[in-house]
Amino acid sequence: MEFSARQIADFLKGTVCGNSEITVNTFSKIEEGKPDSITFLANPKYEHYIYDTEADIVLVNADFVPVKPVKATLIKVDNAYAALAMLMTMVEQAKPRKTGIDPMAFIAASAQMGDNLYIGTCSYIGENTRIGSNCKIYPHAYIGDNVTVGDNTVVYPHVTIYSNCRIGERCVIHAGAVIGSDGFGFAPEGDVYSKIPQIGNVVIEDDVEIGANTAIDRAVMGSTVIHKGVKLDNLIQIGHNVEVGEHTVMAAQGGIAGSVKVGRHCQFGGQAGLAGHIYIGNNVSVGAQAGLMSDVKEDNATLLGSPAFNARGYMRSAAVFNRLPDMYRTLGELQREIEQLKKAINK
Repeated sequence: MEFSARQIADFLKGTVCGNSEITVNTFSKIEEGKPDSITFLANPKYEHYIYDTEADIVLVNADFVPVKPVKATLIKVDNAYAALAMLMTMVEQAKPRKTGIDPMAFIAASAQMGDNLYIGTCSYIGENTRIGSNCKIYPHAYIGDNVTVGDNTVVYPHVTIYSNCRIGERCVIHAGAVIGSDGFGFAPEGDVYSKIPQIGNVVIEDDVEIGANTAIDRAVMGSTVIHKGVKLDNLIQIGHNVEVGEHTVMAAQGGIAGSVKVGRHCQFGGQAGLAGHIYIGNNVSVGAQAGLMSDVKEDNATLLGSPAFNARGYMRSAAVFNRLPDMYRTLGELQREIEQLKKAINK
């Protein structure tokens, strides 16, 4: 499909600076811009690319003022990154959609199926499971017994959803994710560990996206709950009885141990880890590879390090850490001088 700068600006409610009739048919990164493409500039670190990019249209923030001529047509919007997301969503939605139920899919006789579905080959839908309308279940997905999947949800290949779990509307579950596997529950008995049955489930609310190969464990009792709007990256582990608050986001390889309560609108960098049975407040930001081992009751906190603590304190400590070898050497010299002074005094 091809769109002009004027059409794009009208859709995004933006302003064209340059040739409003120029057209594009693809996207590109600003540093790899090519003719017939549209790109964007949101991070000031990339500004130097805009003066040489071969892209024909660049989305920029409304307050952007070039310091030298730009040959591309600019479309000024309130938020260039958000505008790009809107534009890409429009293009994605315009693509042809798969529909129909493949004859090689297995659907239990007691399953309840909505309208306008796509059920791919070799997928499995268990007894008493309910699949909402407009859902897409890709090949080799497994959806167990007594599962509920809400309208407009997409389940990609090789996803496994264990029995009794509930998935909301407009969710996206990427390939290889496992929802409802047993939590890590074992009781020591002498020299062995006895398994504690995990009889709860997982509840995923509306508008949640779960990355590839992420695992969310079922509760021992009750539910592991992922509230609405949560976005989980690839390769994340969510332990049993965890509750993740609305619109929280977590980058790849993070891990949350059992029975943690995470507040709303939190942000976790890659490989962040949370010890079990702790509470995290609202709007908390946690840096990459940080380790939280105790409650964070304060809202709006920013934490770095392992064990994690206040970001400002961490930065001061990091600056000192780089000087530790010199400080250690100086300390040794001072200790030797003190010993020499003591000997001189004693004489």
